[in-house]
Amino acid sequence: MDKKIFVEKGTMGAIGAWVMDQFDLLIPTVFLLTLLMIIDYLSGMLASKKEALDHPNNRQYGWNSKKSLLGIYKKASYIFIIFVAICTDYIIYKFTSELGIKFEHKTIFGLLVSIWLIMNELISILENAGRMGANLPDFLKKVLTEMQGTIEKKGKKL
Repeated sequence: MDKKIFVEKGTMGAIGAWVMDQFDLLIPTVFLLTLLMIIDYLSGMLASKKEALDHPNNRQYGWNSKKSLLGIYKKASYIFIIFVAICTDYIIYKFTSELGIKFEHKTIFGLLVSIWLIMNELISILENAGRMGANLPDFLKKVLTEMQGTIEKKGKKL
C-alpha cells in the first residue's frame, strides 16, 4: 500500500507540474505554497493550544517555542529545496539549448517539488484541523493515516 500512495502522490504531482508548466505558473505555485505554509504554521499553533486545554496537566501538549522554531526551520528548508530544483531546471534548459537540443519546458523540477510540498502542507493542515476537533470524513482519515504511516516509515529508513 505504501508504494501505491507514493505512486499516486508522484503521479498527481507530475500531472500538476506539467499543467502548470504549460501555463507558466511557477510563481503562483510558490505563492500558494507560501500561503499554505503560513496556514499550516498557524493551524499547528492553534491545535497545540487546543490540546493544552484538553490536557492541562500534561507538558507534552501545548505550544512551545522550540517546536515553533523547528517548524520555521522546516518551512525555510522548503525554500532551499525549491531553489535547488529551479537551479536544476535552469542548468538543464540552458545547456540543452547550448547543445542544440530543443527542450521547451523551463521549470519542470521546480514545479514538481513545489506541488509535492503543497500536497504535504495540505495534509498537515488537515491533520491540524483534526487535532483541533474537526470531524474529517472517514475516507480522508484513512488516506491521511496511510500517508502519515508511509512518511514515518521513510523517515525511519533515513
